[in-house]
Amino acid sequence: MSETEQNQQQHHSFSVEGMTCASCARRVESSLKKQEGIDFVSVNLATHKAYVVSKPDIQSEDIKKAVENAGYSYAAESPGDDVLTRQFAESRKKIGVALFLTIPLMILMVLHMSGVHVPYFFALEALFAGILLFVPGRSTIKSAFIALRHGHTNMDTLVSVSAFVSWLTAVLGALGIQEISFGSIAAMIITFHLGGRYIEARLKHRAAQDVRSLLDVQARHARLITERGIEEVPIDAVKTGAHIMVRTGEKVPLDGKIIEGSALVDESMVTGEPVPVPHKQDSQVIGGTVVQQGSIKVEVEKVGEDTFLSQMIRLVEESQSSRVPLQALADRISVFFVPAIIFIAIIAGSLWFLLYPQLQPILQWAAQYLFWIYPDPGAMTAGLFVFVTVLVIACPCALGLATPMALIAGSGKAATKGILIKNGEALQNIKTLRYLLVDKTGTITRGRPQVVETSLSNKALQDVAAIETHSIHPLAAAVVEHVYGHSNTDSEQHVQNLKETAGEGMQGRIGGVEYKIGKPRRPDSYTHLMQKGYTVIEVESDGDIAGWIAVTDPVKDEAAEAVANMHRMGITVVMLTGDSHTTARTVADKIGIDEVLSEVSPDRKAEMVRKYRGEGVHVGMVGDGINDAAALKTADVGFAIGTGTDLSIESADIVLIQDNLTVLGEAIKISRKTVDTIKQNLFWAFFYNIVALPLAALGFLHPVIAELAMLFSSINVVLNSLRIQRFSTAKTN
Repeated sequence: MSETEQNQQQHHSFSVEGMTCASCARRVESSLKKQEGIDFVSVNLATHKAYVVSKPDIQSEDIKKAVENAGYSYAAESPGDDVLTRQFAESRKKIGVALFLTIPLMILMVLHMSGVHVPYFFALEALFAGILLFVPGRSTIKSAFIALRHGHTNMDTLVSVSAFVSWLTAVLGALGIQEISFGSIAAMIITFHLGGRYIEARLKHRAAQDVRSLLDVQARHARLITERGIEEVPIDAVKTGAHIMVRTGEKVPLDGKIIEGSALVDESMVTGEPVPVPHKQDSQVIGGTVVQQGSIKVEVEKVGEDTFLSQMIRLVEESQSSRVPLQALADRISVFFVPAIIFIAIIAGSLWFLLYPQLQPILQWAAQYLFWIYPDPGAMTAGLFVFVTVLVIACPCALGLATPMALIAGSGKAATKGILIKNGEALQNIKTLRYLLVDKTGTITRGRPQVVETSLSNKALQDVAAIETHSIHPLAAAVVEHVYGHSNTDSEQHVQNLKETAGEGMQGRIGGVEYKIGKPRRPDSYTHLMQKGYTVIEVESDGDIAGWIAVTDPVKDEAAEAVANMHRMGITVVMLTGDSHTTARTVADKIGIDEVLSEVSPDRKAEMVRKYRGEGVHVGMVGDGINDAAALKTADVGFAIGTGTDLSIESADIVLIQDNLTVLGEAIKISRKTVDTIKQNLFWAFFYNIVALPLAALGFLHPVIAELAMLFSSINVVLNSLRIQRFSTAKTN
């Protein structure tokens, strides 16, 4: 896809209500993908949110219709709207009603089983279970019916069928037709199911706390400067161009530029660094950061969803809906899982009914060890018992939650450290990353070159600076700053025949003298400078060498530590630079980099990435996200580092807000931990079903125990995912 086409795409984030398992999410995705003009769809079961990339002509109404055609509800939401909080509140209300009805029924059941005659017990059992099934359990029945009406099945299909059949035995018992009633089991199935929903919602709510913490840092009001003085207004009432006042201890309400004053600003919510950052006039400040000392007047530049914090929240939420290849197998299985389980339940129940005399010895043997098994329940009861148990035990919910819950926890953990993980496939590739190609200028170095030595005369240096004012190259800026300083970069000298050649340098005529400024003709002549890590600019005057300028771009303090972290993780670091090999090698040796690719032009960086990928291994690329866009996109994993408020979200898979290389190691560790957790979740989800299904079909499990086991499987996935939030990136991985 071309860059122009990408710029024309629309991004839609919204909520999908009514989903209960992986097959529901897959159904919504399939319905959306059928729409022409939709390029990408990802639906997150854990957060009930969807992310769609489409052509410009696709409207929200088109997407809403596709979601409703699948049998679910569309809800437009702003970034950060807390769907999980709402789900948590709803599930708490339902489980409260369910327990209010189930506990008295359990007391009656215990009395009845103890030999105490309870008048009209079957009728009471049918009544209480019926209320449970059709009042707090109504949403479960409704979900199953919607799925059936649209030609598919889901987890609620299994729960609804098993609970309804169990309740029906109580109705028959009340009419004197059926001796053994499973009415209490119907009530317990619904209650445990709603209890599972409540626990899942509570844990999901807890897992998403990192995203909510981003919302909490937003200011609610701004001190707006007006003609009448300073007025406190809601931030929604502030427009771009407005002037606001921020004092010591107050949050910066919105993104903007300081037009008056200076301050120490706590930016830990963005960078994760506790040390306050000094800001002065013309500095950029970010909404949500806190002024620890000083007072500043700020001109607002971004409001609403354009602010940095809103973009950050949106990116985190989109990352939670990204698609990880590991989940593909679970998604394919979930399509056929529920119909297959219903088929297995019917076959198993029928075999127990038809072959009861031959199968009864299994129950007699198991009853010696398992107290809940009746040694001689009868053919009909045994068949129903196995049918209901198989339906309840085989819940695909854990499979559906395996990936999204880990992504919620992983992306939230990363967000607290200023790391935005955008791409699920790249997330998985990080696990097997072999090479990491790192741009030198602005990534390994500070990106602010300085002149350290020169052999030019004062007159020649003035002329060279006058020519370099017409270039935006960092080295040219270093020469101009050296001559003119920060305050004045305008030269009164008239430059003729001005010409700039990419990768070569500048040339121009001043006062009848023709200057050529660029790479040395014979680099060997400057070995003594290059061995110090200097970049040499050679100056020619009327065809003769007039002298040189030595420039250095200091290496970042944390660069050596960051490279050492990569080595400990088994990653080979390769430095990319347009500098000479001697200069590049000197810098590389200083911080322990393994390999160097020198004299590489920006347009060849992507080619270098392809060269390493040609070895059949996964390759990462670290750059500024703008100049290195092609290379970042070509790599298996692209890292944009130090992008600040100008998020380079299109080119990179992972955006590192801090201009600090050590964060790169943290991003890789969190990503690896997230992928490991997804694998663990999928393993236990598959293992649970593989072990539980045969036990249920053999009649060794009770429906209530099956419901508890199903609940434990889902909760185990959620709890395992929450371990990511307690994971320490300080550990060697």
